[in-house]
Amino acid sequence: MPEAQSGLSRTAAHLHSAMKAAADGIGILLVDGFHYLALFAIGATTVWSALAAFCGMFAKGRAELSDILLLFIYLEIGAMVGIYFKTTRLPVRYLIYIAITALGRVLIEIGGAEHRTGEDLLVVAGAILVLSFAVLVLRLASYWDDPSDTPSHGRQFDRTC
Repeated sequence: MPEAQSGLSRTAAHLHSAMKAAADGIGILLVDGFHYLALFAIGATTVWSALAAFCGMFAKGRAELSDILLLFIYLEIGAMVGIYFKTTRLPVRYLIYIAITALGRVLIEIGGAEHRTGEDLLVVAGAILVLSFAVLVLRLASYWDDPSDTPSHGRQFDRTC
């Protein structure tokens, strides 16, 4: 009788591990499929929006600085999607670059508006400064964590500072 229970336990354990392996495989397939579908949707939407913005500039016959900054935002989103495709890592720095560029567009709009105060300019400029500092902290932290992560192009940070 104990041998039968032992055999039944081994069979149940084997069946459990086989079911877990199958469920893990299906789960990974579904998650990866969702990631690729979402990335293709984001990439296609970015290209579509960039083309629409470019066609709008072409129709106006000129491109203003805020229009060019909008194209840079689309470029950063496209680069972020491409990096995720290649490395499966989402670079947070690119999100901060997008925020800085968007705040630059806001700064241009505030500067062009006559009814805005200098405080508005200072608040947006301060936000850009804080985000720039955040990029610096992330760059330094990623360097100390993984030196190959930063594109230093032969330049080295002094780790003693």
